[in-house]
Amino acid sequence: MSQIVIIGAGITGVTTAYALIQAGHQVTILDRNRYPAMETSFANGGQLSASNAEVWNSTSTVLKGLKWMWKRDAPLLMRLSPSWHKYSWLGEFLWNIQYHGSNTVATTRMAIEARRHLFAIAERESISFDLEKRGILHIYDDRSSFEAAERVNTLLRLGGLDRRAVTPEELRTIEPTLHGQYYGGFFTESDSTGDIHKFTRGLAEACKRRGATFRQEADVVGIDALGGTVRVTWNSCDVGTNAKKTDSLEADKVVVCAGAASRHFASMLGDRVNVYPVKGYSITVHLESSESKEAAPYVSLLDDAAKIVTSRLGSDRFRVAGTAEFTGFNRDIRIDRIEPLVAWVRAKFPGIDTSRVVPWAGLRPMMPNMMPIVRRGRKAGVFYNTGHGHLGWTLSALTAEMVAGLVATENSHLEMPSRTAA
Repeated sequence: MSQIVIIGAGITGVTTAYALIQAGHQVTILDRNRYPAMETSFANGGQLSASNAEVWNSTSTVLKGLKWMWKRDAPLLMRLSPSWHKYSWLGEFLWNIQYHGSNTVATTRMAIEARRHLFAIAERESISFDLEKRGILHIYDDRSSFEAAERVNTLLRLGGLDRRAVTPEELRTIEPTLHGQYYGGFFTESDSTGDIHKFTRGLAEACKRRGATFRQEADVVGIDALGGTVRVTWNSCDVGTNAKKTDSLEADKVVVCAGAASRHFASMLGDRVNVYPVKGYSITVHLESSESKEAAPYVSLLDDAAKIVTSRLGSDRFRVAGTAEFTGFNRDIRIDRIEPLVAWVRAKFPGIDTSRVVPWAGLRPMMPNMMPIVRRGRKAGVFYNTGHGHLGWTLSALTAEMVAGLVATENSHLEMPSRTAA
């Protein structure tokens, strides 16, 4: 079997490593952080959500973005700083509005299949990650947003998802801790939540037990496909002297799973992978009193008006995430983006003590058509598994299997089941 280098030790890279190990390959994972899952896979919203599979390419999304452009706490915020990358990405995003329906259906099917793989992995490797199989409840403030959700629901059902409408009374029965007035909701019993960081770290340990090598604090500076082999070069620091040193490794193949940095690595290999970093924020509310624990929901929520999602992570943590910010590779945690998340918790769950809240920001790697890239590169031995956007946690276990299939059939023409922007 092949010796394969994977660039990136987030959820996508680690699930890819596991799938390739299961197929009998020797795997080395390179990552610039000291530990796996320290960037976008650190503190996301936690949802494993086929019900959130709608791609963002729609006229309504564009109109909302224009309306919110000058609002600092808007759920979707477009920074106007000039960037050819940003504006070329937006142009392709608008072009892909015509594929909104077909890509939503395809993503739904992938999400349903992916959770089967992920649950099987967790059971096989005995990974504990605060899994809650209590469903996801989408809530809507008014009739127009609910009716828009009904239209989306038609697409989700075409993709095979059982997502049912619920009345305001049923909504409160499903999650009695929720405060506020709502027109209605949609409930997906088959969806679930979990801690992406715990899962990824647990799976990384499973990969090590099965023979994988992790090289952390490895800053990749070069990738060369040499006609039959691939050489990857990286900088690191000597543990004893703290002096910078350069290492390299030759392998049969390389898989780029580097999130928002994948575009940079693809350019080294002569490929175009137009991933853009869309910043998202989260807060983790620590539930330190019995009153806070009782006041926090266990059923996962998606508030359509605020574009906020929630997950209960064990008995003592409540994760709240949302917002999309187009501001390049900026990872700064801005108070004006965190405050709306805290205010939302206080309004919807007034019994929760928010005196201990940990903020976080990460960069979602998004393709213009909102579909992950799972394909070969132009050169032999080069593969990509990246660009999952807001569904990286949800889709990762399936796209990892797809990459393993591509590696096994490198001379065939297996592609993604949808139109992808190269």
